[in-house]
Amino acid sequence: MTPSLRAAVIQEWRGLPERPPSRDRWQPTSQLLPALMQKLGLKERLRESEVIDAWSSIVGEFIAAHSAPVALRDGILYVRVLQPALHYELEQISKMEILRKLKQRFGGKTIRDVRFRVG
Repeated sequence: MTPSLRAAVIQEWRGLPERPPSRDRWQPTSQLLPALMQKLGLKERLRESEVIDAWSSIVGEFIAAHSAPVALRDGILYVRVLQPALHYELEQISKMEILRKLKQRFGGKTIRDVRFRVG
Protein backbone atom coordinates (compact mmCIF):
# COMPACT_ATOMS: atom_id res chain seq x y z
CA MET A 1 0.00 0.00 0.00
CA THR A 2 1.41 3.38 -0.97
CA PRO A 3 1.94 5.98 1.77
CA SER A 4 -0.54 8.43 0.26
CA LEU A 5 -3.24 5.76 -0.04
CA ARG A 6 -2.53 4.61 3.52
CA ALA A 7 -2.85 8.17 4.82
CA ALA A 8 -6.15 8.63 2.94
CA VAL A 9 -7.57 5.39 4.40
CA ILE A 10 -6.54 6.36 7.96
CA GLN A 11 -8.06 9.84 7.54
CA GLU A 12 -11.32 8.34 6.34
CA TRP A 13 -11.37 5.79 9.19
CA ARG A 14 -10.74 8.51 11.80
CA GLY A 15 -13.44 10.70 10.27
CA LEU A 16 -11.10 13.58 9.58
CA PRO A 17 -12.11 16.12 6.97
CA GLU A 18 -10.94 15.35 3.49
CA ARG A 19 -8.01 17.25 2.09
CA PRO A 20 -9.02 19.69 -0.60
CA PRO A 21 -8.34 18.25 -4.02
CA SER A 22 -5.06 19.30 -5.52
CA ARG A 23 -5.17 22.19 -7.93
CA ASP A 24 -5.49 21.20 -11.56
CA ARG A 25 -2.27 22.21 -13.29
CA TRP A 26 -3.56 21.69 -16.81
CA GLN A 27 -2.52 24.33 -19.34
CA PRO A 28 -3.25 24.55 -23.06
CA THR A 29 -0.35 23.77 -25.35
CA SER A 30 -0.60 27.24 -26.86
CA GLN A 31 0.73 28.56 -23.54
CA LEU A 32 3.27 25.81 -22.86
CA LEU A 33 4.89 25.51 -26.27
CA PRO A 34 6.36 29.03 -26.60
CA ALA A 35 7.86 28.84 -23.09
CA LEU A 36 9.30 25.39 -23.79
CA MET A 37 10.78 26.51 -27.11
CA GLN A 38 12.35 29.52 -25.39
CA LYS A 39 13.91 27.30 -22.70
CA LEU A 40 15.32 24.92 -25.29
CA GLY A 41 16.54 27.72 -27.53
CA LEU A 42 14.34 26.61 -30.40
CA LYS A 43 12.38 29.81 -30.88
CA GLU A 44 15.17 31.47 -32.84
CA ARG A 45 15.67 28.27 -34.87
CA LEU A 46 11.99 28.26 -35.79
CA ARG A 47 12.20 31.89 -36.86
CA GLU A 48 15.33 31.06 -38.88
CA SER A 49 13.51 28.33 -40.79
CA GLU A 50 10.63 30.74 -41.51
CA VAL A 51 13.08 33.28 -42.96
CA ILE A 52 14.83 30.62 -45.06
CA ASP A 53 11.49 29.41 -46.43
CA ALA A 54 10.42 32.96 -47.32
CA TRP A 55 13.74 33.95 -48.94
CA SER A 56 12.74 33.25 -52.56
CA SER A 57 9.46 35.15 -52.25
CA ILE A 58 11.27 38.17 -50.80
CA VAL A 59 14.22 38.45 -53.20
CA GLY A 60 12.78 36.86 -56.35
CA GLU A 61 13.57 33.68 -58.24
CA PHE A 62 16.84 34.75 -59.88
CA ILE A 63 18.54 35.94 -56.71
CA ALA A 64 17.14 32.99 -54.74
CA ALA A 65 18.61 30.60 -57.31
CA HIS A 66 22.09 32.10 -56.79
CA SER A 67 22.00 32.75 -53.05
CA ALA A 68 20.82 31.07 -49.87
CA PRO A 69 20.35 32.22 -46.30
CA VAL A 70 22.66 30.22 -44.07
CA ALA A 71 21.90 31.36 -40.53
CA LEU A 72 20.06 33.90 -38.41
CA ARG A 73 22.09 34.82 -35.34
CA ASP A 74 21.38 37.72 -32.99
CA GLY A 75 19.22 39.49 -35.56
CA ILE A 76 21.75 39.20 -38.38
CA LEU A 77 20.83 37.12 -41.43
CA TYR A 78 23.87 35.57 -43.10
CA VAL A 79 23.40 34.85 -46.80
CA ARG A 80 25.74 32.81 -49.02
CA VAL A 81 26.10 34.17 -52.55
CA LEU A 82 27.56 32.12 -55.42
CA GLN A 83 29.06 34.87 -57.57
CA PRO A 84 31.12 37.97 -56.70
CA ALA A 85 29.16 40.11 -59.16
CA LEU A 86 25.90 39.19 -57.46
CA HIS A 87 27.52 39.84 -54.09
CA TYR A 88 28.35 43.37 -55.22
CA GLU A 89 24.83 43.89 -56.54
CA LEU A 90 23.23 42.71 -53.31
CA GLU A 91 25.63 44.50 -50.95
CA GLN A 92 25.75 47.86 -52.71
CA ILE A 93 22.40 48.21 -54.45
CA SER A 94 19.72 45.83 -53.16
CA LYS A 95 20.62 45.41 -49.49
CA MET A 96 18.39 48.15 -48.12
CA GLU A 97 15.38 47.00 -50.15
CA ILE A 98 15.84 43.37 -49.06
CA LEU A 99 16.29 44.43 -45.44
CA ARG A 100 13.14 46.57 -45.61
CA LYS A 101 11.11 43.64 -46.95
CA LEU A 102 12.50 41.28 -44.30
CA LYS A 103 11.73 43.74 -41.50
CA GLN A 104 8.26 44.31 -42.88
CA ARG A 105 7.55 40.58 -42.93
CA PHE A 106 9.32 39.42 -39.74
CA GLY A 107 9.72 42.57 -37.65
CA GLY A 108 12.69 44.72 -36.77
CA LYS A 109 13.56 42.71 -33.66
CA THR A 110 13.96 39.49 -35.62
CA ILE A 111 16.18 40.84 -38.41
CA ARG A 112 18.36 43.90 -37.87
CA ASP A 113 20.89 43.38 -40.66
CA VAL A 114 21.77 41.22 -43.66
CA ARG A 115 25.32 40.16 -44.43
CA PHE A 116 26.31 38.62 -47.72
CA ARG A 117 29.27 36.28 -48.16
CA VAL A 118 30.69 34.81 -51.34
CA GLY A 119 31.12 31.08 -51.13
